[in-house]
Amino acid sequence: MTSTSAPTGLVLIDTVNEVFAEGGKGYPGFKAEFERIGTLDNLRRLLAGFRDKGYPAFFSPMSYTEEEYDNWKHRSGIHHMMFDNRMFEAGSWGAEFHPDLRPGPGDVTIAPHKNLDVFATTDLDIQLKRRGIEHIAVAGMIGTMCVESTARSAMERGYRVTLVKDATAPDGGADSYEQMVNRYALIAHDVLTTEELLSRADF
Repeated sequence: MTSTSAPTGLVLIDTVNEVFAEGGKGYPGFKAEFERIGTLDNLRRLLAGFRDKGYPAFFSPMSYTEEEYDNWKHRSGIHHMMFDNRMFEAGSWGAEFHPDLRPGPGDVTIAPHKNLDVFATTDLDIQLKRRGIEHIAVAGMIGTMCVESTARSAMERGYRVTLVKDATAPDGGADSYEQMVNRYALIAHDVLTTEELLSRADF
C-alpha cells in the first residue's frame, strides 16, 4: 500500500506546541481534558496506526505573521483571543509541531490555516484529491472549533468523514465533550474511538 492509493487519510489539526506542550499558551486550558480523555496518547496511537498501514497523514498547523496580527480587518472572537495573546506566532516554538505529532516520511504538511475550517484557507482539498483520497479521519484541536468546522466542510464537499472522538478535546469540560460528540454524530459518517478505528481492517 502506498500513500497514492490509500483509501483513507488522517487529517491532524494544530498538533503544535502551543496546544500540546507544557509551556504552550493554549495548553493550560486543555490539560485537564487531555488527561481525562487521553488525547495525546490517542493521537500518538492514531498516527502510528496510519503509518503502519502506509496511509498518509495530513498535518494542518496554524500560524500568524506580524502583518496578520496588525492588519486583520474583521476579527472574530477567537481571533481576538489568539491575537491578544500572540498565539501561533509564525516562526515561534509554539507554532512548531509537537515532537510526538510531527510529519514524517510519506506525510503531507498543509499550508498554515488562518480560520477554523482548514479547507477555507489552505491546500488541503487539492492535496487529498491529488492522492485520490475520499475518506478522511479528522482529529487534533480544538474539537469544538477547527476539528468540527473542518469535518463539516469535508462532509459538504463529499468526503466520507470519520471523527475520532478521543483524539481531540473541546473548550470546556465533560459536559462540553458530550455535547461535542452529539454534534459529531450529525456531521460525520462515523464517530469512533481510536481503538475502534484502528481495529477496522481498512479503516
